[in-house]
Amino acid sequence: MSLIENLPDGFNWPVIVVLHRLKNVNSELVKLLAGVKNGRRVCEPEDKTQLRDKYIYLAPQNYHVLLEADKTISLDYSEPVHFSRPSIDVTFEAAAHVYGNKAAGILLSGANNDGAYGLEQIWRAGGSVAVQDPETCEYAAMPLAAIHRIREVLILQPAVLALFLENLLLNK
Repeated sequence: MSLIENLPDGFNWPVIVVLHRLKNVNSELVKLLAGVKNGRRVCEPEDKTQLRDKYIYLAPQNYHVLLEADKTISLDYSEPVHFSRPSIDVTFEAAAHVYGNKAAGILLSGANNDGAYGLEQIWRAGGSVAVQDPETCEYAAMPLAAIHRIREVLILQPAVLALFLENLLLNK
């Protein structure tokens, strides 16, 4: 939430948030994120939603989020990846494929390996990648898996993650 709250001024790109959530439990997460949106709209996308600047898209429970070449979101109900649907790997891999070196991924605290492979795909496409410093994580497995896969991944303290995004703005 603090990362969204501290998105830099001028950071107008769409943001996709993929969290592992229970699939059959009502969630108030969209409302919580909307409370810290920092001038951005927060929504759970539907299939074929057009990506728009200054929007934060929260992956719906129990659906993978894919990005299409026409800059739309596709929702997918295929098998879980790393026991997760939505899978961070699936979204990161799609971002690498569609956006190439313009893609960016940040992998935060988590208890499995989901996200490491997808983050590596963003890096291989020339995109920008960072992980939360494992020493600051409640569950360090996800950032550690990415650190083991990607030599040049940035390992950042939570307070510095917004600066990573600000740096993207300066170098676009």
